[in-house]
Amino acid sequence: MQPLLNTKGDIQIDLNQVRIDILNGIRECNDRGLIQTAKWLAELNFALKDHKIDQSEPPEPPEHDIIPEEREAYNLAKSYFDCQEYDRAAHFIENCTSPKCVFLHKYSQYMSSEKKRLDNATDTGMENMESTQVLLDLLSFFKANSNTLDGYLLYLEGVVLKKLDLRSQAVSVLQAAVAAVPTLWAAWVELAGLANEYEALDSLQLPKHWMMYFFAAHAFVELKLSEQALEAYMVLTAAGFEKSTYITAQMAIAHHDRRDVDSSLALFRDLYQNDPYRLDNWDVYSHLLYLKDKRMELANLAQKAVSIDKYRVETCCVIGNYYSLRSEHQKAVLYFQRALSMDPQYLSAWILMGHEFIELQNSNAAIQCYRQAIDVNRNDYRAWNGLGQAYEILGLNGYCIYYYSRAAQLKPDDSRMLVSLGEAYEKMEKIPNALKCYYKAHSTGDIEGMALFKLAKLYEKLNMPNSAAAAYTAACQEPANAGSKELPAAQRYLAQYYLRFSLVDHAAHYAYKCLEHESTKEAGKNILKTISEKRLAASNSSQSNFKTEDLPEAIKNASTSSLTQDTPKTPFPLPSPNVTPDSFSTPKFTRHNSKYKI
Repeated sequence: MQPLLNTKGDIQIDLNQVRIDILNGIRECNDRGLIQTAKWLAELNFALKDHKIDQSEPPEPPEHDIIPEEREAYNLAKSYFDCQEYDRAAHFIENCTSPKCVFLHKYSQYMSSEKKRLDNATDTGMENMESTQVLLDLLSFFKANSNTLDGYLLYLEGVVLKKLDLRSQAVSVLQAAVAAVPTLWAAWVELAGLANEYEALDSLQLPKHWMMYFFAAHAFVELKLSEQALEAYMVLTAAGFEKSTYITAQMAIAHHDRRDVDSSLALFRDLYQNDPYRLDNWDVYSHLLYLKDKRMELANLAQKAVSIDKYRVETCCVIGNYYSLRSEHQKAVLYFQRALSMDPQYLSAWILMGHEFIELQNSNAAIQCYRQAIDVNRNDYRAWNGLGQAYEILGLNGYCIYYYSRAAQLKPDDSRMLVSLGEAYEKMEKIPNALKCYYKAHSTGDIEGMALFKLAKLYEKLNMPNSAAAAYTAACQEPANAGSKELPAAQRYLAQYYLRFSLVDHAAHYAYKCLEHESTKEAGKNILKTISEKRLAASNSSQSNFKTEDLPEAIKNASTSSLTQDTPKTPFPLPSPNVTPDSFSTPKFTRHNSKYKI
């Protein structure tokens, strides 16, 4: 797996063999009722329709894995399965021994138990214990016949193990499944959900097959490794899959995860034009429209989704986002609940419903939603961050620190979690930790432009004016902070700070800036009046009473600097929280550009 994850440049894939594998996989999956995998393969096959199969290579003959005496029973059971009459399907092939019949029998039992569990949870709100017993019975069958299981039965065993929370065993079984049947996309997806970090993904023993590239890219998206995911999908596009709607959608999701809203929206709009009835991933599409405040476009998308299939979870999610944008949070909660009644494993609905409960100031309900989201996927930072927000509302800062820390570990390049973590530390009077969080948030790339202001206020609170001035100056020099509501107070502080050291030119510069804001206009006028008095007194005296030795060395140098620029440069570097705050020897840190804001 290591060479795949570090792939650079193009890869060579035999598209002729890919189409042969896909057509065989579609037939096998349809025969076993694995309709989602069959659909995924069919979409991929359609993207390669311009690449004709080399007729010199005869297609592989279908395997005769149903004995003639069981053909009629299989056909009857398969028709019942397609009609979602799972118990009838299992009944009529209970005594069959052909591999396809055995899989369809066990898969029917599994689907029946899942349907009953879901129906029972919808009606009573409680889990059906009978479904757990069915899972245990299936597991007993798999253990008793471990030497005769084919790839499809190994996949089903992996699903059962995952349901029973036997994750390490599920990983081993699913690796065997994809090795036996590489085109079984459902097994790859289950395996990606169990690889909870990059190192775990890198340690998997996988077959050297073209499907491995799709798996790696999908796993990168699941782990929110957006840059790696985009690179992997670009490689697949160059290899001949440029017309795949699946790859386009996955690239849009990766752009969404890296906060590149415009690029993601452009891809979703192209996808909508090419496949207007594709509801898959419309939950992400609607969330992007929500972020961009595109009310009319979101309303049209909701109407389109309802006209296609109003009972799809994606449709409910689109409508929920629409009502959330209109601040009708109760209606939004209702539609997210509808989505979850159809699919309790629908991660986005749990998280979005938690957000709505936060808006409704129902912290306890929000906590339950976020906990359910973590049960579905422990690697989604949004659920951990949501728990931190909910406990922050309740004033339980100790819990906030834990949940924000988990979120920051899962999303280390997102400054919002670091700023929230710093605020929690500050409330707990753990000042060194708070300083480190704010400092790291700015160094990482401050999305909301709050880290430097938080850092400066904390230094101001600690009566460390030199450090506070350094942070405020750096914040004022950031172009992204031009419209920040924190800017007027920062400019007022700097005007007063420089006035204290009689650096009247610098003080006047920030005082004039104060006049541009209503909240600081009076303070700016008073400071300018004081500056005029100082200048008048200085002109009447041959020598100022001000002693330059009272200044830090960096301030002495700054007092002689030119003010030709619109904004004066930081007179001294912002100190690191790991050294004495008033030490001006710390090198000025660099900051990654953060172009996108959510």
